[in-house]
Amino acid sequence: MNHGIAPTLALLLAGACTALCAPRPPNVILMMGDDHGWEETGYHGHPHVKTPVLDEMAAQGLRLDRFHSAHPSCSPTRASFLTGRHPNRMGTFTPGWSFRPEEVTLAHVMRKAGHRCAHFGKWHVGAVKKESPVSPGAMGFDEWLSHDNFFELNPSLSRNGGPPQVFEGESSEILVREAIAFVDRARKEGTPFFAVVWFGSPHEPYSGLPADLALYDDLPAKYAKKVRLTSNETGGPVTRPLGEVLRERYAEITAMDRAIGVLRKHLAAAGLRDDTLLFYCGDNGTSPDATLASPHRGTKGQIYEGGTLVPGLIEWPARIRKPRTTDVRATTSDLLPTLCAIAGQPPPGRPLDGIDLTPVLDGTMTTRPSPVFFWDYNVARLASADAPPYIDPRLQEGTTPLVKLAGGKATRDFRNLRHPGVFTDADFLGPRAVIDGPFKLVIHDGGKAAAARVELFDLDADPAEKTDLAGRQPERVAQLRAELLEWQRSVLKSLAGADYVK
Repeated sequence: MNHGIAPTLALLLAGACTALCAPRPPNVILMMGDDHGWEETGYHGHPHVKTPVLDEMAAQGLRLDRFHSAHPSCSPTRASFLTGRHPNRMGTFTPGWSFRPEEVTLAHVMRKAGHRCAHFGKWHVGAVKKESPVSPGAMGFDEWLSHDNFFELNPSLSRNGGPPQVFEGESSEILVREAIAFVDRARKEGTPFFAVVWFGSPHEPYSGLPADLALYDDLPAKYAKKVRLTSNETGGPVTRPLGEVLRERYAEITAMDRAIGVLRKHLAAAGLRDDTLLFYCGDNGTSPDATLASPHRGTKGQIYEGGTLVPGLIEWPARIRKPRTTDVRATTSDLLPTLCAIAGQPPPGRPLDGIDLTPVLDGTMTTRPSPVFFWDYNVARLASADAPPYIDPRLQEGTTPLVKLAGGKATRDFRNLRHPGVFTDADFLGPRAVIDGPFKLVIHDGGKAAAARVELFDLDADPAEKTDLAGRQPERVAQLRAELLEWQRSVLKSLAGADYVK
């Protein structure tokens, strides 16, 4: 009698059970608005803007009231969203700077977990054309309908890197319609899906459908102050009354909100809502042309709270069973490590700036265990160093048109430069900040003869950053400056390419 058969069979059965009984990772849809600031939602008490769907998500899911974009502008935040890393690590310093082909993205992670991956809408971390080494397809997505930058009504979008096509209609509706078609294909194939939906709204120049505009017809008479933005007619700068601008901007937000509602209803009707993680955030604070009713200091482009605090919402009924609000600070850099944990995939073997937020999902984390860093890199440093391009400039040329002209051109090209690898004092410059616990240190460099401006705020007591405590707490200032400097050194090593050496 062969006594080895039973143990061998038992081992095989145990292995099969482990594979079959392991919980399947959820479907995931990650959405982001363009220039949608923290205060511009009904659930945060905005006096005008109507966001009934986001309000419902806030009431039924997990509301992240201290959620930050990793940077106060769009391209850098999008790089952090995809990679879990601060954008300066990969040279995505400001809008129009791409990330690098060696980066590991959320799509790479979720594809390994068995998901079909798609991107819809604004990309803005490189050209979307097929031959680009940093297109959505090159960076892990199976399919994409994307734009190099932002877009308005009747957008021109590139499908899977092909020539741009005009899609008639309201842009948020178009993206959601395409995302739903993708979800249905994946469901028919029995494949879990991962979708990134990056809306073009509410970035200026603004435009809206008549019914949405009508909701805000009272605003032009209330706000006469003039603001500067882009003209839909000329693509150049124009000065207009704030009330007219807000009417159009809020119409875009309401249309985006409605499109998200269509997606939520479809997931419910298809029996997918419980097992789908649905996330929404903004990519930076409210733009200066539309700031109104913000309780925070600063706007888009600034490292104060008004520049980086954005709406943050998660729905996942299978895991988040009761509505909850958290004050744990979180950022777009946290998405990748969190999804690695959820999908059972190891995080990339390189420095990450985000943390795993699954304890926040489960309500077991009440305080962030590590600091949050912000840094708007001084790009003049690399320009003056005459650094060579990281990617062939021809491959960085955009193809999808948009209204706003740049250098007379109605498309956007990208750049990324090789760092010389020798660090000088100039490499550490640029507005920067660290939040550790309730305290936030903010540093702005002085001029040629001026000292740097150093500010310290207690965000629990002073979320509006009105009271500078730096003079009263020098020891805390010194501690936070040391933390920030140590982190900057790590970032510069990444920027010089150390993370890509095998």
